Amino acid sequence: MKTFSRIFIAINVALIIFVIYITRDGVTYTPFGDGEVILDSGNYEAFPLPDYASAMINENYKSYFIEVEPGIKVHVLEVGEGFPVFLMHGNPTSGFLYRKIANKLPLDKVRVIMPTSPGLGFSSKIPASEHKLENHIRWIHTVLDQLEIKELIYAGQDWGGPIGMGALSLSPNLLKGAVIMNTGFNAPTLSIDISPAHATVKTPVIGELLVEVFFSMFDRLGNVQGDPETWTPEVAELYGKPLYDNGNEKAPLAMMRMVTDGPNHPSTPSMVNIENYVKTLDIPAEIVWGMNDPILGKALPRMQENFPKAPVTQTDAGHFLQEEVPTEIAEALIRVFNQVNKR
Repeated sequence: MKTFSRIFIAINVALIIFVIYITRDGVTYTPFGDGEVILDSGNYEAFPLPDYASAMINENYKSYFIEVEPGIKVHVLEVGEGFPVFLMHGNPTSGFLYRKIANKLPLDKVRVIMPTSPGLGFSSKIPASEHKLENHIRWIHTVLDQLEIKELIYAGQDWGGPIGMGALSLSPNLLKGAVIMNTGFNAPTLSIDISPAHATVKTPVIGELLVEVFFSMFDRLGNVQGDPETWTPEVAELYGKPLYDNGNEKAPLAMMRMVTDGPNHPSTPSMVNIENYVKTLDIPAEIVWGMNDPILGKALPRMQENFPKAPVTQTDAGHFLQEEVPTEIAEALIRVFNQVNKR
């Protein structure tokens, strides 16, 4: 009996330690570069990309950090010269999500700026508790501010929608045109989860087990694509390896929990501000939508309410439509660019 009791106690202690470990907040990881990237707005810390990432782009891309707060650096990819085009990714990807689109833009006329939210890609990794919508908005706004951008065209998808548009709301005169993909700008009025997956992972411990222990989110994201073959092992490595190498994989789950599930969610006040800002916009805009997105595919009508005059391109793509239909997105950006420059 004593032996059984000791085993039982040992198992419970081990379980408690395990739960404490997987639900840990995580620590800040600050990356460091080498050399400088010199821009008109100043000198920035260059970041030489590892081989698996540099293989995805060409030598014309600049890769650098902007320190938005002490220890928190945003990695920026940039290519081209001319009118700024600000492209904002979502969870759990990075600025690399727009590489195919950038390559289809007139890079002698546009300067394509692709930041990566802290916690993801090669940006600083942060504790789970720091993943708050207002923080991400502030950090990306600081990037635009430090780059001394005076006007821009914007495109956003997934969290890149609220984060990017939220950043622009802090400098409302910057935005001259937009291309909107699968995302949302409206604050919730009802208590409802955006997807069954989001409903499940918001439960403590269960979320950590599913996202951080039992499964690799990055290997499974082909399931949300219109064509699963577009989510190759190389693409999964491009987005996942920077997190695993830094030892802080908290961002994907934390950012899933940032998604609102009702009026009382911590992200809701920021979403209210974003919705109010979007209502003020009178700019050239287009919508490109992945209709086979199991998370946001059915949200197109709500987005059309926000931009009733915007032409809509419906595609067979899924959630990460940048990997599937870059030509359609690039063509929409070029049309918006042409409209902006006629004004």
